[in-house]
This record gives sequence, structure tokens and C-alpha cells, in this order.
Amino acid sequence: MRLRRSLPAPGMVGLMVLLTLLTIWTMAPGVRVALRERTFDQLLPLLPQPSVAGAEVVIVDIDRAALAKFGVWPWPRARLAQLVDAVALAKPAVVGLDILLAGPDRFLGDGNAALAQALAGVSNVLGFVLDPDAGTQDLPATPILARGPVSLPDVWRARGVVGPAPELVDVARGMGALVAAADADGPIRRVPLLLQTGEVMRPGFAVEMIRLSQDAGALLVDPNGTLHAGAVAVSLGSDAMLRLAHGARARSVPAARLLESPEVPTSLQGRIVLIGSSAPELGGLRVTPASPATPTVHIQAAAVEAMLSGAVFVRPNWAHWVEPLAALTLGLLSLLLAMTLRPGIAMLLTALLCFAWVGSAWAAAPGLALLLDPAGPPVVAASTFAATALARFGRDEWQARKLRLSFEQHLAPEVVRRIAADPAALRLQGQMREITALFTDIEGFTGMTERAEPAELVALLDAYFDAATRIVTDRGGMIDKIVGDSIHAIYNAPFELPDHPKRAVETALALLAASEEARRSPLGQRLHLGRTRIGIETGLAIVGDVGGSRKLDYTAHGNAVNAAARLEAANKELGSSICIGPGTAARVDPATLRQIGTLTPRGQSQSIAVYTPVSLPLS
Repeated sequence: MRLRRSLPAPGMVGLMVLLTLLTIWTMAPGVRVALRERTFDQLLPLLPQPSVAGAEVVIVDIDRAALAKFGVWPWPRARLAQLVDAVALAKPAVVGLDILLAGPDRFLGDGNAALAQALAGVSNVLGFVLDPDAGTQDLPATPILARGPVSLPDVWRARGVVGPAPELVDVARGMGALVAAADADGPIRRVPLLLQTGEVMRPGFAVEMIRLSQDAGALLVDPNGTLHAGAVAVSLGSDAMLRLAHGARARSVPAARLLESPEVPTSLQGRIVLIGSSAPELGGLRVTPASPATPTVHIQAAAVEAMLSGAVFVRPNWAHWVEPLAALTLGLLSLLLAMTLRPGIAMLLTALLCFAWVGSAWAAAPGLALLLDPAGPPVVAASTFAATALARFGRDEWQARKLRLSFEQHLAPEVVRRIAADPAALRLQGQMREITALFTDIEGFTGMTERAEPAELVALLDAYFDAATRIVTDRGGMIDKIVGDSIHAIYNAPFELPDHPKRAVETALALLAASEEARRSPLGQRLHLGRTRIGIETGLAIVGDVGGSRKLDYTAHGNAVNAAARLEAANKELGSSICIGPGTAARVDPATLRQIGTLTPRGQSQSIAVYTPVSLPLS
């Protein structure tokens, strides 16, 4: 099996993922904003909700029961006048109609006059909507004073407005925008505090309700971007939008009860009252994070409550560069951790870094009234860590697989699995231990190479060595080297191997049978493949990694290794195919061997007896 020479460096993979995510952050803000806002949708409702200071908010709901009792929408303006009169009897602090009262009354009678008379008896706020055409209607504007230059670069702008009928405008104490900003993914999360129509800055509906409840004649804006409506102060940010964190807590009073009951509704006394509808027939249901069908009057009530309670959260201008910088920093740190530490520790530290950012962003909301993206930087860091760790795992697996394949050419598969499962069990330092060495050689190999075609010679040797190495490793041996036509194998290293002399003898017999089969093959006969000669000896040897810093080789050195090499060469003189030394013969069943002669090893004065398996005849 072939493996690629190399894999991409894990650090490079992690860096590419980090740069890609930061590019998406920069080039695709919609994705970043959607992730951020959806995270806020989940986190902000969990924050403690402050109590509402000052007047309590109450909703007078024109619900489906009221429509069933008093007729389908639109109602005659005279009936709305009756509803306003009923509310006014309770002397509320202010009444706001979350209803666009544009144009004349569609019913007979002077409904606008009746409604104007009812509104004149109470502090009231009417609403207008934006119009893309300039000059559609000239509405009076609430005075907005500034103590110095104020920058609102992202404020909502429109060319014109559409407001109530003129006779209603005349009695209105305040005019606020009945609009809400839907985000790109659909939900409404914000209402405008201020907006600009043409050259005029106007307040939102909720701001006007607050102003009149505070008996303030004008709105005041500080140079630092704080809007004052009486004693209530709200930060405008760059877009003068109020981000809603909680749903409305306002009590709801059915409109039908007020229209039917002659009693004064004392529950409305001194309250901020919003008149609106939860009935789908009025078309005032909007998608919000809290519900896919939130009445607009509930959205305005939530905005009023947020300003009264101080639960106003602002996106600071510096967040636009702090958050990408945090993402870059967390991403680089997670990449470094994934590259240098063990996976478990690296993952734990990366998680702690991400949680530290999430905790800081979370604490900034109630503590500093700031909205910092809690999800973006951790997502970038986690993705970078995952990519780097995965690439590192892939590289390590690739190297391990390459190492296993390399070892499997030298060792039995079960030995390789044992090394992989417990690398510490493999002692590669030099050590003295008893081994059995086995050397093989092909008779007449040099002459065969001179007369054979290179392609045929390589094909024959591939088949020969494939069979031979499998025979050695299957019996627990380790291929030390393959040099030319020779195989050097050792037994009882790197792990203890019971009966290693016997296994070496069995290996020799199997090698001899396999070589004879190769000689009988068509290619072996054509190239005149020679006999395989084998030498075996058992004794002490030094085993371990030997070599310089650039090339280490796990091998064995000692008299047993040298003796096995000389025994292999002695086969030529003795006319044998397997020559076994006395060290091995002493450790196997004597009945399986016979003596074939004596040799005097080089450097020794005494001769030794050598043996061969009894199953082999002498040639």
C-alpha cells in the first residue's frame, strides 16, 4: 500500500482556517450579525430584569373578543373615541394609540371630531409611519435639543411621513414613529429611539410616551450620545436604536370591558396606557425572538418598560474592531495550543479561553449595558482549534500508519500492534539478550544478475522476498536487513519470544520450501534461480537502535550474528541447505537434527559441530 509522501502541516491548516473565518467575518457581515443576534436572543432574556421605575405600563387590548362584540376592523373613529373616553376617566399619565389614524373616518358621521374631542381630554401620543416620498405630510416635530455636536451615522432615515388626520394632529400632545426595524433574518429586535425624516429628527413612539409621562417639554441629547426624556436617560449608540432584551411585562386590559363597564377603571390611574390590538385581523402581529406573532403594541410596551427600568443595551462603536481582534487572538492561541500540547489539555485550555470571552461579554451586558458578541470569537477559536487538531491527528495517524507499515515489513503484525498499543514496552536502547540469528543467501545470484533482464529479475525478487519476509514475521521473527539477495533475521527481539530457536528452524524449513517453489516457477526456471542457503545460531547479542542522528537502525551485534552468517556460507562446503550451530541445536529437540560436520570458527582454536534438520537429505 502506498502512502502520500507528506500531509499539510497542522499549523498551516489551522492558520488557513483562521484566515478564512476572519475573511468571512469581514466580507460577509450578514453571517456574523445573524450569529451574534441569535446568540443575544438566547442570552438577553436570561439577564435579571430590573423593576420598572415610575408609572406602570398597561395595554388596552382590542382583542378578537372585542371585534366579535363590536364589529370587525376598522372600527368607526367614534367607537375609538368611546374607548379613549373610558381610559381618560381613570386619569392615566399618558395614553398612546398604537394605531395609524391616517385619513378621514370611513364611516358616516364626524368620527375624527369625536376622537379629537376625546384625545383633547388626556395627555396622548399618536403615531406616524415613514414614507419614501418627501412632502407627503407636514407633521409637527417634538423639540430635540443638543448640548453639543452629536454623531448618529447609522440613524434610520426616510424622506417623508404619513400621520394622523389633521384634526387629530391638532390635539396630539406627542407624535412618535410607529415603526420597528426588522433584521435581515426576519425578527424585530429593535425600535427607533430617534429617526430622521428629511431634515427633521423625530422621536420613536416609545420615547414620546416616556417624554409625556415625565412631563418633559423637549428631548435633550448630550454630546456623549445620551438621550434625556425628563429623568429617564437612554444611550443612543450610533444608530439611535433600542435593542429589546425582554418581552413586555405590561398588564393587559380587554377593550370590551372598558366599553361595556360604566365604572371608572382605577387600574389605569397614573399609568402609561397603550391602546393596541392582539387580533390578527388588524395586521399588527410581528415576528420577534420571543414569538412569531407578537402584537406591535407589546413591542412598544417592552420598549417603554426597558427605558423606565434602565435595561437599555448599546453596541459600542469600538466593538467593530475589538471583536475581530479578539477572534484573531483567540484563534492564534487555540492554534498554538493545538500544535504544542496534548489534545486533552489543549482542548481544556481552548475551552477556558472561549469561556473567558463569553463570560466577559455576558458580564458587560448587565454591568456596563454593552452588547459584545459572545459567540463570534469563540466560534472562530473553536473552529481553528478543531481544524488544527484534526490536521495534527491526521498527520500523526499518517505517520503512525507509515511506521506500522514499515514495522510490518520487519515484524509480525501482532508484535506491531503490541508496540502501537504500548510504545513504552519497546526498549530501543542497547541491551544484551539471547537471540537466534538467521541468515539466507541465494546460490549463484551474481551470475543470475548478469544474464537476467532487470525487469524480470526485480519481479522474481519481489515475489521471493514477499514470501520469505511473510514466513519470517509469521513465526515471530524480525527482518533485520535485506541486503542484495540475502535476508538477515533475528528472533527474541524486540520482545521475548518463547522457543525462538525452534521457530527459527521452522522458518528455515518453510523458507526452503518456498524457495524451491519459486525455482520451479516459469520465471525461476528461465532465470535459473539458485538454491536458498540458510545459517542459524543462538547466543547472546547486543540489540538496539544503532546509527547516527539521521539514520537509526534496530539491529543486533554479537557472536551469534557472526556465526549465523558463517554457517550460511558453510552450506556451500557441506553440501547442505540449512546449517545450524551448536547454540541453536542445544535448545531444540535433538531428534529433529542430525550432525553434518564440524567447523572451526574464525578466531577460535576449537571446532564446533553443525547440524541440519533430519527431514532434509544431503545434496
